[in-house]
Amino acid sequence: MSRPNLRSASEATHVGQAPSPITFDFIRENPRVRLYVRMADASLEAIGYTEHGERHVGLVSRIAFNVLKRMGRPERQCELAAIAGYLHDIGNAVNRDHHAQTGAAMSMQLLSDFGMPDEEILTVISAIGNHHENDGDPVNDVAAALILADKSDVHRTRVRNPDMIKFDIHDRVNYAVEKSFLNVDEDRKHITLELMLDPAISHMMEYFEIFMTRMLASRKAAKHLGATFGLQVNGNRLV
Repeated sequence: MSRPNLRSASEATHVGQAPSPITFDFIRENPRVRLYVRMADASLEAIGYTEHGERHVGLVSRIAFNVLKRMGRPERQCELAAIAGYLHDIGNAVNRDHHAQTGAAMSMQLLSDFGMPDEEILTVISAIGNHHENDGDPVNDVAAALILADKSDVHRTRVRNPDMIKFDIHDRVNYAVEKSFLNVDEDRKHITLELMLDPAISHMMEYFEIFMTRMLASRKAAKHLGATFGLQVNGNRLV
């Protein structure tokens, strides 16, 4: 998907110089935000999790933006989805457990400091607090887009140590995925996660073994947006 065509951001990074409205580019370039993202990823690296750093949150931001854009939502709502995408995993800097809710509280403080209006803050943090498949729901359009974007990032570039694919099913499944693309068909109102998977590395059943809850969350999110959800692997439509 293409990069969000967002408004130009102020080069300023201090709270008092934040643009109005708060832009995605301002969030992405802000030193505090970048520190939070890096430290969250470092915490996950320390306990053996796949990459959740600037590559992941940047991709999730772009996909979330494009999901809403293609579904015909207002430009500002699309930008809020991009902002939520960039901030959604910072709670991992505190603890992996309940990181969605922790990240929502941390994001509320950041966005308040930056001067974002309360209504927009609440939209963003409700999306962040609901993005995890085990305890979240698509409570609004931004949340739905974030869920779809986050669950579609399955790819070998997320694996930090390829040697671990022999021992860890999450690393093995991610490493087996050579290409992933979230295809949004706005005319048919259908969203499809398209994967190219190397069966010599991981069998399709392993994907379902660990990602079934993610697929169910994606289906629920697509339904909230008035669309259906499907999965296609190596050119074959599965669901």
